[in-house]
Amino acid sequence: MKSDKKKLLLYAVTDRSWLFGDTLCHQVEQALKGGATFVQLREKNLDREHFLEEAIELKELCRRYQVPFVINDNVEIAVQAGTDGVHVGQKDMQAGDVRRRLGEDKIIGVSAQTVEQAMLAEKMGADYLGVGAVFPTDSKADAEEVSRGTLRAICEAVSIPVIAIGGIGRDNVTQLAGTGICGIAVISALFAQPDIKAAANELKALAKKAFT
Repeated sequence: MKSDKKKLLLYAVTDRSWLFGDTLCHQVEQALKGGATFVQLREKNLDREHFLEEAIELKELCRRYQVPFVINDNVEIAVQAGTDGVHVGQKDMQAGDVRRRLGEDKIIGVSAQTVEQAMLAEKMGADYLGVGAVFPTDSKADAEEVSRGTLRAICEAVSIPVIAIGGIGRDNVTQLAGTGICGIAVISALFAQPDIKAAANELKALAKKAFT
């Protein structure tokens, strides 16, 4: 599973900004039904108890759909919930330290914005890279944009899979074709949509056409 690029084609990153009375679990299931191939739980403001409960619930859901499930940043929650792995940013724990904490069988993703960061992450044991922001995004206020040239250079510099993130939606997916990425990570393009299942279905079809 760790080396299967197809699992990274449509990478769904959760956000509770658009729940509007719905549950995160139900929204994630809609994304899975629509074709999401990977799920990352991203929580910035939830207390530890509810974060852990949510992680366990989503882990079981993703297992039913045979889709990898990782936690953003929080290695301890990933360990306690028994998730498939964790995704860390440049300001979080280094991939090597995460690997020692999680073990060899878990998935580790690392955010990168430069070729140097990408190569170091691979050397430290990352299984895949998330590179961005490739377009302007509201999901992360401090995100620096990564040019198409840098994205291509990162893909050429490493042997592990690379996905793009940041401001990606149905109208600009095809602009990333030919860069070397194997998939896209999306937030609002899925979870801010009135029909999450339909949005996932369309994004997966666009990604498949552009990257496979």
